[in-house]
Amino acid sequence: AFLSQYPSPMEKHVTAVETVEEKTDLSTGIIYRRRIATCQNVIPEILRKVTICREIHVLKVPDIYLEEESWLNMQKRNMAMKTHCLTWTQYASLSEESVFRESLENPNWTDFTQKGRISVTGAGLLNCVLEAFAQSFLKQGVKKSIKIMETLLQEQCG
Repeated sequence: AFLSQYPSPMEKHVTAVETVEEKTDLSTGIIYRRRIATCQNVIPEILRKVTICREIHVLKVPDIYLEEESWLNMQKRNMAMKTHCLTWTQYASLSEESVFRESLENPNWTDFTQKGRISVTGAGLLNCVLEAFAQSFLKQGVKKSIKIMETLLQEQCG
């Protein structure tokens, strides 16, 4: 279950998603997808005005791009996802890994685990400020993602 049309009222910061690769491993049945998401730049305007590296305003871009890879295994009833930021790679590293799997306690439940990493370099004293903003934004995003997934599952499964 995923949002297939963007923009969506459920996720207003994502403006487009393009599937750039999709294939099925015939021996395992695992469906692999690689998608590029275009998202609105959510960095506050005051931080976008910061100059990094000799008059280059790297934060002042309208959109950021994320690459998402997913592996859907219908036989084992699980899906793994890895996402990383393609924008600002010379200054920041942002990645996230998620796994959805059938619960061992109840096959009608889904166990969801997620972890993320954020690192900002090259912004001097602002490294910490930018990392703190990214961490806060991602924590809010996790809560929103869970709510979206619950809504989609409710709509599709009743």
